[in-house]
Amino acid sequence: MKLLSHISVDCVILGFDGTKLHVLLSERNILLQEDTKIRSGKYKLPGDMIGNNESPQDTAFRVLNNYTGRDRLFLKQFEVFGTPGRIKSPNDLLWLRQTTGIDIDRVITLAYLALVKIDQSEPKDVSENLHWVPVDQLPHLIFDHDAIVKRAFEEIQRELRTEPVGFELLPKKFTIRQLQLLYEIVFERELDSRNFRKKIRNLKYIVPLEEKETGVSHKPAQLFRFDPKLFNKYKKDIGFFI
Repeated sequence: MKLLSHISVDCVILGFDGTKLHVLLSERNILLQEDTKIRSGKYKLPGDMIGNNESPQDTAFRVLNNYTGRDRLFLKQFEVFGTPGRIKSPNDLLWLRQTTGIDIDRVITLAYLALVKIDQSEPKDVSENLHWVPVDQLPHLIFDHDAIVKRAFEEIQRELRTEPVGFELLPKKFTIRQLQLLYEIVFERELDSRNFRKKIRNLKYIVPLEEKETGVSHKPAQLFRFDPKLFNKYKKDIGFFI
């Protein structure tokens, strides 16, 4: 029996700009000849093969650091994708062999979910064509990355019901409207603004500030901040938002 040894990490990196939720995608280059690449118009998730001296999490943090410039992010391994034949396109397989230098036939992928503040990301790997793409405008992705993104959204929905991970996407000072919009996008449904605001104001760990938005064309809204210490103190009493 031929043993399988090719294991990779792919990261679904989500960012929120205050109005839309985005996924960070890499546009695949096509290697024409040595040192000559062209853009393909095909997109994939950021990822890489696991190094011989790395744990899967080490690889995930390396990928995040290269693609966002940050290494202290919310990161969770949520699924393993290893179905035989998941690399269906001959062109995808050829590209994978070219970029890795390995005669690959099959890859097992550990999928990670990462949350980042878009305005704080600064990629180190400038050789990649990186794009923050709104979730409602995602193109078809190569390999089975569409399925990975879908599964990642199921995971963040589950997380948001019980944990305060949404604040990893929001600025330190945010409005209730921004928070509500984030939840509406993730859960793909509208929420009643009056009920949502009432719930938020009853949560002791969402602290109102004596500050308002600046530089906006509409009436400035009050700003709030998330207090993790208060969250831990009152966690047992939480019914949470959704």
